[in-house]
Amino acid sequence: METIERGSAGSARVAIVGGIHGDEPAGERIVRRLAAELDEEGPGNGTVRLIVANEPALAAGTRYTDIDLNRVFPGDLESDEYERTLAPQITAELDGMDAVLALHTSHSAPPPFAIYSELTESVRRTVTGMPVEYAVDSSGLRSTTMDSVVPHTVSIEVGRQGSEEAAEFGYEACLAFLRAHGALDDEPPTFTETTVVEGREEVPKGGGEPHVYYSNFEAIPREEVFAEDDVYTHRVDEAGIVPILASEDGYEDIFGIYGQVTGVLKPPGEGELGVVSADEPPAEFGED
Repeated sequence: METIERGSAGSARVAIVGGIHGDEPAGERIVRRLAAELDEEGPGNGTVRLIVANEPALAAGTRYTDIDLNRVFPGDLESDEYERTLAPQITAELDGMDAVLALHTSHSAPPPFAIYSELTESVRRTVTGMPVEYAVDSSGLRSTTMDSVVPHTVSIEVGRQGSEEAAEFGYEACLAFLRAHGALDDEPPTFTETTVVEGREEVPKGGGEPHVYYSNFEAIPREEVFAEDDVYTHRVDEAGIVPILASEDGYEDIFGIYGQVTGVLKPPGEGELGVVSADEPPAEFGED
């Protein structure tokens, strides 16, 4: 793990983490670009902490060395598995941060989106301050990811793994994150309403030839097949289901996640903290 400190225009202590998975080099590229461009000292008393997380996996170009880092938080310093010992070290580096952004790419199709496990005012500011249309509430899914353990953390899927578009979008999203928390004052922050999708359950993969028939956030009509292989045929039995992280080959054990739109997250200052239910769901999320 490498940690780089930069100055802040404001008082908030914020962090950006890249390279959680070694086969997602965009995160490291973004962190190093920010390190090169941000000032070492700032007018504020806050800080911007930039972290390159899993250096051995990045060097090898593999997702992990021993075990998936984003499946073992909070980790164990006494473990023989590298990533399991790395997780608590990262957690310690992020202790006391007012806002944390974790960078990811995937084999899934666009659009980019945010992920959070606990909605706080800081998370609200991060999500609505970045140029994403969707945010996934993953509180009902795994409890071993960084955003489920480290307070005020938002993960962002910035695009397709290995693409220049993902690296560029991720960089712009980081600038928006820094502006949203007052760490960068080159221009005013922009906050927008964000659609929230509740992560419901992971969709398991079996074996053989995988097929996925719907893209991220595309409504799956009732009784239609979302994905299948030689073991599973996943047919949706209720209306309003959309896929998250849909991919045939992106994950060893899942096709993605079933989600359902629950409402919208308003920008800071616009009502109480919470997801506001839409008066009526958009047509694309309803039954055919």
